[in-house]
Amino acid sequence: MHKKALIYIIDDDRDICDLACSELEYYGYDIRVFNTGTLALQALRGMTPALCIIDLGLPDMDGMALVKALSDKPDVGVLILSGRGSLPDRVLGLELGGDDYITKPFEPRDLVARVHSLMRRLGLSQESRTPGRGVRKAQFAQWLYIPTTLTLSHSSGKNYTLSTAEGDLLNTLLGSNKQILSRDRLLGEQAIPYDRSIDSRMSRLRKKIEDNPKEPQIIKTVYGAGYIFAVDVSWIE
Repeated sequence: MHKKALIYIIDDDRDICDLACSELEYYGYDIRVFNTGTLALQALRGMTPALCIIDLGLPDMDGMALVKALSDKPDVGVLILSGRGSLPDRVLGLELGGDDYITKPFEPRDLVARVHSLMRRLGLSQESRTPGRGVRKAQFAQWLYIPTTLTLSHSSGKNYTLSTAEGDLLNTLLGSNKQILSRDRLLGEQAIPYDRSIDSRMSRLRKKIEDNPKEPQIIKTVYGAGYIFAVDVSWIE
């Protein structure tokens, strides 16, 4: 029998935690609640969740610091849930490694939908991730990419583990290779007017997969339109 996917909620607002817990548990998730960032970091040393839902206004630390700390765990999704809804906060949260951002007050159905969406984008389901047969892998330009583990391997021996944001970006590009994708399309539900964070993510991804990031041949810029994944992709199991 498969275990339920584990989600950490890090928030000191008891009412918010109770609401989020009841909704997510109804849809089959295993929930753990922490009212400080310190307690969450301690728990992360012992068990890795599929997703962390983080409030920015924690009593012991700025939630942004926790988001940044989780960037070292690329297999953990990050959903920021905060009353701080200004454009700078939203952009900073996504640039530091957040995969999505939802402001308080929120509709429970919106939270559940975003969690479902993140699980799909990160290659997860309501069941916890377990290794097994049938894992899809993408091959392109001498690279082998495994979306479920966010790992990239090159025929020369180079290996990388992508951040969740980089993996989400690559997944979108691979799913629409040789098609021009706008910045808004690449950001998806995270799209914010004038948000340029996609450019920094693209730069980090290019540094990993391109022979010469200044003259990219795999992910090309289409000026005035967006980006295109310009090489052939084959999927294997």
